[in-house]
Amino acid sequence: MAIRDAVSADGTNIVYRVSGPAAGRPLVLVHGWSANLQCWGAAADELAERFRVIAVDLRGHGYSDAPETGYDDPKNWAADIAAVLAAEGVETGAVLLGWSYGGIVLTDYLTAYGTGAVAGVIYSGSMANIGRAPGAETGSAMREAMPGVFEESAGRALRAFGAFGNANTGPGPDKGVDAQRIFGASLSTPPRVRKALFYRTVDNTETLRTLDIPVLVLHGTKDPVVPIENGRYIVDAVPDARASFWEEAQHGLFIEDRARFVAEVGAFIDGLS
Repeated sequence: MAIRDAVSADGTNIVYRVSGPAAGRPLVLVHGWSANLQCWGAAADELAERFRVIAVDLRGHGYSDAPETGYDDPKNWAADIAAVLAAEGVETGAVLLGWSYGGIVLTDYLTAYGTGAVAGVIYSGSMANIGRAPGAETGSAMREAMPGVFEESAGRALRAFGAFGNANTGPGPDKGVDAQRIFGASLSTPPRVRKALFYRTVDNTETLRTLDIPVLVLHGTKDPVVPIENGRYIVDAVPDARASFWEEAQHGLFIEDRARFVAEVGAFIDGLS
């Protein structure tokens, strides 16, 4: 396992972690809003038994730089992913896996750079658009959490994040450590960054409609953060899409049922050319 960094087009330093066999197929993990590369937990470790897992800290998150501006520009997000792929010498065959907001980021990349370096895409509890665009519904937990999660007041922010409940982990007494890890990552993301990510409207529908690679959509039917309608929108738009809708599951599928998540991701990747 190695921690590395890459410089994006606008000079922002993007930190990422590489694990797994060097000769394995590159699997790029793109986390969601107010998270970081550690959010994947043991799922990343299990995937790294077979694949070359590249887990990214998005700009403004984790150990990556947090510039004052630029979060509203899709080209910046796209360039961040491109910089990581270039730094790792990945020119073909990669799989991009985005959780939640990470799906928007990876679709920004596909819009700007195309699919030359990519063999397949996985959306997990995610969407491809944001703001006033179609397929960008906001879930009940997210609506309840805003605008408190943008607060600089620690107390108000803490209470607002409580609106997510167990949405990111699913229920169960064994989920507490994962819940606290994700909760801590959210609080450590600068409030101005948490807010800035929502102040953009991006419609990547045309990119979805013209994708020439396979896409897998994983989505819980009871996701209160990113409604399942957003996942269905992607499936309906992409020419070669397959869906796995998890009955009664919520937002963090890789924690809620790690074994199923790893199995479905692995099976999809094994089916790629």
